Amino acid sequence: MTKWVLDTNVVLDLLHFDDATARPLRHALEAGRMRCVVSDATLDEWRRVLAYPEFALGPKQQAVLVERYQALSEMAGTVEVDAGLPRCGDPDDQKFIELAAASHAQGLVSKDRAVLRLRRRCAPFFRIMTPAEAVRWLAAMPA
Repeated sequence: MTKWVLDTNVVLDLLHFDDATARPLRHALEAGRMRCVVSDATLDEWRRVLAYPEFALGPKQQAVLVERYQALSEMAGTVEVDAGLPRCGDPDDQKFIELAAASHAQGLVSKDRAVLRLRRRCAPFFRIMTPAEAVRWLAAMPA
């Protein structure tokens, strides 16, 4: 089983929007072929985003989505920042970079341009992929 970090927009695609492109990732999580790694900071962001008015989710719906995400995830221990890690142009996304490196995740799945720009610089630590790239990578892995 491989460990991955998913940025919040990807988690929204998986669990709220049921995005067809990302759906195979959700199936892999549900089947135990991959595991999502989370931290207090990434879970806090998930809770905060679910409360955005544009999603029109009541407290009960938010709680179900938080619980579902946690069921598909494992909590990382202390996330220690490696001084050699690249810095993300969007400071809000740095927590995902740090979590992927600290948890020794195989990769970080993101649609965020600032994160995707770090592909080469993060390559010594982990892979950065879009959801479609992650689906292709997962499909190429032995079951």
